Amino acid sequence: MSGTLNRRTFLKTVGLSAAALAATRWLHAAEPPPAAPKPNIVFILADDLGFGDPQCDNPASKIPTPNIDRLATQGVRFSDAHSGSAVCTPTRYGVLTGRYCWRSALKRGVLGGFSPPLIEKGRLTVPALLKQHGYATACLGKWHLGMDWPGSDGKPDSGGSEGGKAKTERNGEAGIDFSKPIRSGPTAYGFDYYFGISASLDMPPYVFIENDRTVCLPTARQEKWGAVRQGPKAPDFKFEDVLPTLTKKAVEFLSAQTPGKPFFLYFPLNAPHTPVVPSDFVKGKSHAGEYGDFVYEVDWTLGEVMKALDEKKLAESTLLILTSDNGSTLLELKEYGHRPNAPYRGRKSDIWDGGHREPFVARWPARIKAGTVCDETIWLGDLMATCAALVGAGLPPDAGEDSYNILPALTGEPHARPVRPAVVHHSIDGMFAIREGKWKLVLGRGSGGWDGKGSPSDPEGQLYDMEKDFAEAENLYAKHPEIVQRLAALLEKYKTDGRSRPK
Repeated sequence: MSGTLNRRTFLKTVGLSAAALAATRWLHAAEPPPAAPKPNIVFILADDLGFGDPQCDNPASKIPTPNIDRLATQGVRFSDAHSGSAVCTPTRYGVLTGRYCWRSALKRGVLGGFSPPLIEKGRLTVPALLKQHGYATACLGKWHLGMDWPGSDGKPDSGGSEGGKAKTERNGEAGIDFSKPIRSGPTAYGFDYYFGISASLDMPPYVFIENDRTVCLPTARQEKWGAVRQGPKAPDFKFEDVLPTLTKKAVEFLSAQTPGKPFFLYFPLNAPHTPVVPSDFVKGKSHAGEYGDFVYEVDWTLGEVMKALDEKKLAESTLLILTSDNGSTLLELKEYGHRPNAPYRGRKSDIWDGGHREPFVARWPARIKAGTVCDETIWLGDLMATCAALVGAGLPPDAGEDSYNILPALTGEPHARPVRPAVVHHSIDGMFAIREGKWKLVLGRGSGGWDGKGSPSDPEGQLYDMEKDFAEAENLYAKHPEIVQRLAALLEKYKTDGRSRPK
């Protein structure tokens, strides 16, 4: 990359207005106002959706995303939201715990489909918190946080991995009895109901799981196919059926809800992650090939959720969020002139913003002003503290250590900006970066991922002014040693303290 890009030449921002608050008169001044109704919460986490894919974020996108765009016009769109990592598993850990994953046993990379649980026993999760406050909770989709598969004796398979590292494809299934209950899956972490797949759609086993059981025994075999690894597979398992099946389950869940009983739906999709398998009904709907069609299907899934909420008259009382776990794996689809992570540098795996700056759109008609744009820096793990604020709960010292309440930013209520002072980024190889205001410090050379290690002649770190140079083209590391020193010290403090949110 050469030259410096000005962010304002790409993103057309809308001024964020404070939400109007209706004053209430009480007949009896001593009588406290009733508690605000608890909103339903639907959190949709796409898999490898790039910032440049939705047209509301990138007008040059070659992929129609009418439902994401409609959600943005009905709610708030964030232009500076970040996943906890540039890859899948660490982000999911952060979303559900409010804690950076690099504090866990997983220091780099991701888990596999047979990996043991990553979330520590006894750690408070978002669904467990909400269950304490009367919420029905469900997880539908890609888990990718490990589970204890049963051995032939019914106990967790002893052939597992250590330190959160995935088992290899060859021995991952050894000794597993798929007919027995699975332990330490989603229902062990606060979810009342689970339906989905254990990890990414290109990782075995290729079988649906409902609560703690496989829906069908994986008696068939999947051979290696592109990015798809070999491994056990249910005879009727079809890759292209996964997203429509998950969408159907989500609609069924929403349709079964009782008005007035709050619920939390965590809906982590399998798309548009590999294998790229768009359904027949969306093929040709985009101008970006099969990848674009798969993104279009993600948009269709959102539309089905929105329709279900409307039909149950739940939209007004529901906080609906759509975002992604990391950037797209693709840098550019040259044939179609589409850049999935535009306008940012890098892609999935990288420490540059293309790896972790995410689409983030939220709607809650009761509280969020329609058609607003927020440029505050947030982290997906802020869900924990935000949910605590929504139900009027405090977080214990050993929970949500890195999570900040972003409700004021969501609703546009007056608040001391920013809602969080800084955010830490992490790449697939374990490279760190820290962002505070306009400054981003990268502790290392190169991408920290799939796009190069840099040159030995480069400065030992990278410093970017993200307001003037959001494409991270001009490294200012040598020009501002005082900023480098300050940000490096702040990151070290966060590491040493074991938390970044004050107690």
